[in-house]
Amino acid sequence: MLDLKFMRENKEQVEKWLKQRGSDLTLDEFVKLDEERRVILGEVEALKNKRNNESAEIARLKKAKEDASELIKAMGEVSAKIKELDEKLAEVDEKIKYIQMTIPNKLSDTTPIGKDEDENVEIRRWGEPRKFDFEPKPHWEIGEKLGILDFERGSKLSGSRFVLYRGGAARVERALINFMLDLHTEKHGYTEHITPFLVNREICEGTGQLPKFEEDMYRTDDDMFLISTSEITMTNIHRKEILDEKDLPKYYTAYSPCFRREAGSYGKDVKGIIRVHQFNKVEMVKLATPETSYDELEKMVDNAEDVLRILGLPYRVISLCSGDIGFGSAKTYDVEVWLPSQNKYREISSCSNCEDFQARRMGLKYRPNGSNKSEFVHTLNGSGLAVGRTLVAIMENYQQEDGSFLIPDALVPYMNGVKVVTK
Repeated sequence: MLDLKFMRENKEQVEKWLKQRGSDLTLDEFVKLDEERRVILGEVEALKNKRNNESAEIARLKKAKEDASELIKAMGEVSAKIKELDEKLAEVDEKIKYIQMTIPNKLSDTTPIGKDEDENVEIRRWGEPRKFDFEPKPHWEIGEKLGILDFERGSKLSGSRFVLYRGGAARVERALINFMLDLHTEKHGYTEHITPFLVNREICEGTGQLPKFEEDMYRTDDDMFLISTSEITMTNIHRKEILDEKDLPKYYTAYSPCFRREAGSYGKDVKGIIRVHQFNKVEMVKLATPETSYDELEKMVDNAEDVLRILGLPYRVISLCSGDIGFGSAKTYDVEVWLPSQNKYREISSCSNCEDFQARRMGLKYRPNGSNKSEFVHTLNGSGLAVGRTLVAIMENYQQEDGSFLIPDALVPYMNGVKVVTK
């Protein structure tokens, strides 16, 4: 979240960022509440000073054995008023905090300004899309024909936007998870984790999923939430801690199932497994100093790209513009893989630098070398990769005319030597 002092002193700048993001939010209510807070604090301070002074007078009267009953009664009324104002102050503070928690992050100076996804900026491409000598099929047709993606039974078990993996699809999905984790830990230097998949409310608030996106999360009756990404858990590992600069940057990775209601996605990617309520993802998280965080972002994007390069899947990297960037991000790169059936690139990884936005929400700081003063860390996150979408890309880019699909060479050892999926 943004610093309150910064919001007070830079109202126009914050509202400029909001407008660039395509938001109609303003800080008018915040300014009104902030002024009300100052007035209440002034009243409370005056009443407390009065109470302190009169308490001394009451003590003097009692010592002189004079009547202090009227003054004592008046002080009782003052104390009651202070309590009333304290309660009102708490209500105002809660409203200010809510506004603070729902204002998106400031934008990096290098984030392109634009209205929507059409104004994102392409940075680079890798690989050439395959030229087929037959009409390429979409992954759902390949999966249904092979009997490895069962949408009907997935829906029977859990409802729409759920799928049952079987045979080759389940095997490739598992192989991809292991391949990605091995690559990130052995080559890219990340430490592997297995985190809880259920978390409490304050953990989701820490990374910015709550309160703004509560409708997109699955919540239990006891106010726990199924994670929509292991970014939530890994970024919160050091919540309310002060780290030493010498221990930064930290590189964390984890596989997890992810759960999303996909609120607002009605009519989008209805077929297949591009947009489902439960999917697997290997996530990357970094904790870095402000001086190094943007270098670390570039490395993180390259780590995501490396997965696709090794698998031989064509892709492009784009820089998201202000109107398409995520709530908590200051700068985001999307990596998009080529899907022959759609004749276009589709997102498979999103890598973001949130700067100190999340760290402020979770109280995560570090102590610079040689300093006694602590500062907020910068947090970064990125998909490394969305596993289901990687399966989709393999099925479509490596499909054969007979309906089977080949396994990329780097994945064959994880498939126990299987080179082609026929069932």
